[in-house]
Amino acid sequence: MNVNSFKELESKHVLVTGGAGFIGSNLAEKLIDLGAHVVCLDNFATGHRRNLNRLINNERFKLIEGDIRDLETCKKACEGIDFVLHEAALGSVPRSLKDPITSNDVNVGGFLNMLVAAKEANVKRFVYAASSSTYGDSKALPKEEDNIGKPLSPYAITKYVNELYADIFHNAYDLDTVGLRYFNVFGRKQDPNGAYAAVIPKFVMQLMAHESPVINGDGNFSRDFTYIDNVVQMNLLALTVKDSKALNQIYNTAFGERTTLNELVVALKKNLCKFDTKIADIDPTYGENRAGDIPHSLASVDKAKRLLGYAPEYDIQEGLQEAVTWYWENLSDKK
Repeated sequence: MNVNSFKELESKHVLVTGGAGFIGSNLAEKLIDLGAHVVCLDNFATGHRRNLNRLINNERFKLIEGDIRDLETCKKACEGIDFVLHEAALGSVPRSLKDPITSNDVNVGGFLNMLVAAKEANVKRFVYAASSSTYGDSKALPKEEDNIGKPLSPYAITKYVNELYADIFHNAYDLDTVGLRYFNVFGRKQDPNGAYAAVIPKFVMQLMAHESPVINGDGNFSRDFTYIDNVVQMNLLALTVKDSKALNQIYNTAFGERTTLNELVVALKKNLCKFDTKIADIDPTYGENRAGDIPHSLASVDKAKRLLGYAPEYDIQEGLQEAVTWYWENLSDKK
């Protein structure tokens, strides 16, 4: 990523909600490296203080511990802010199926609070994390932004409602927004623990512990796994794009290739064997399909390339190599 492309962010004030989370903390670090002033708003429900270790003593970094469900906290966080990167949310389809009310309170109520606070603070641009789950039961591949189906989970509904609210706030209040539909983001600092851990860090930790990774279904479901640095690039492009036609749009944030879960396990084993050859002998086990899961996900990134100048730098293999090395160096007890 060419840092010089984003020099205009130097000295700008950027609020990152969910800034102690996986994606948010990576965004905050990149913004600090670019010379921006960063405010992080997080309630640490799913984020971690350790993710802020590189930032916490930087004079251009400020932490506000608070909840986006509280409007006054959102207003305080938006004071003096030029740009908002809204990453705070309760992720996970299974979590939303188990507890739809809390997912809705955070993902819809909290999102609306942030829009109101940003509008009142005259924020220049509001970039937010949307989701590939919005495509729902649409069978079309690759997924194109204007062709969605019916949502398959409460989580998917909340993320679609975010897009609708963002559109209203542009039309009614002239707040510029950009929504980024994330496709299965992975990479350094993604939490491998907990009931709703994402598949890649979960599988990595199981393999490092010489345990069999558990695949839901027969392993032929596929995903457009997207390395974190591609996502950081998309966010920076969304913050800095000048063409007004590129604003108030939704963009797929992905690489544009799909990988089955069976292929994923093979690739993870190959990378981990560089550190521990015994992992080659571990085979996955198979369970039931997970409720609310879509069979296949593949993004078209043509719109992002055309309007934002998006040029993803990491394919799945390059991303996995980086991610596995990070997990081994930071979380393995065998290194």
